[in-house]
Amino acid sequence: MREAAEALKKEHLEAQMKKHIQDLLEVHEQLQVATMAKLLPAQEAAKIYHTNYVRNARAIGVLWIIFTICFAIISMVVFIQPYWIGDSVDTPQSGYFGLFHYCIGNPITGELVCKGSALDFGSIPSGAFKTAMFFVGISFLLIVGTIGCFSLFFFCNAGSVYKICAWMQLASSTCMVVGCMIYPDGWDSEEVKRMCGQRTDKYTLGNCTVRWAYILAIISIMDSLILSFLAFVLGNRQDKLLPEDFQVQEKKGN
Repeated sequence: MREAAEALKKEHLEAQMKKHIQDLLEVHEQLQVATMAKLLPAQEAAKIYHTNYVRNARAIGVLWIIFTICFAIISMVVFIQPYWIGDSVDTPQSGYFGLFHYCIGNPITGELVCKGSALDFGSIPSGAFKTAMFFVGISFLLIVGTIGCFSLFFFCNAGSVYKICAWMQLASSTCMVVGCMIYPDGWDSEEVKRMCGQRTDKYTLGNCTVRWAYILAIISIMDSLILSFLAFVLGNRQDKLLPEDFQVQEKKGN
């Protein structure tokens, strides 16, 4: 009887040990499941963040392209339109001046007589106007070149293309600044004095007024600076979107 009791006790202990082991295994499995459940949302959040990052970068890039095209149109208007300075109520003659084209009223008939052509430097009344026309023209060509660089997005790294365009836009704004600063140096020409009065001199308009094309040129400078800054930012963001291994290989290649 004693041996039978000990055998039953031993079997009972073994059953309890097996139960404890099974309980520990179940707890271990539950912990693994909980850990995986925590890791999966973190990975999904990282993927969602990366997707949104790429989407936002592309959306900003599209806006940058649209505004660059708009800036090119503004530069063309500024270059062509002859409304940089113009007459007022107190001017001896009516008329207006641009970078190369200008019109002054006839003192007898009052009709506007227009002269000046971008292809005929001799018809431009001032050397300062010629220089300003050159720099504003270069500014316009640089922006056209920037638009031409958009095709490189299909063949080259987007970050590099953005940085190339940024430097071109920065150079364009610099040329526009130089053109706007040099233009008033030609206000002492005889043609300008004939319209604005004898009090007109370099950087002094006399009785004339600044017209909308000159103001638009100054605004376009700020526009170009903002676009170039945005292009630099987009270029750096594109570099961050690349895999780390690829970035390391690019640095070694450079």
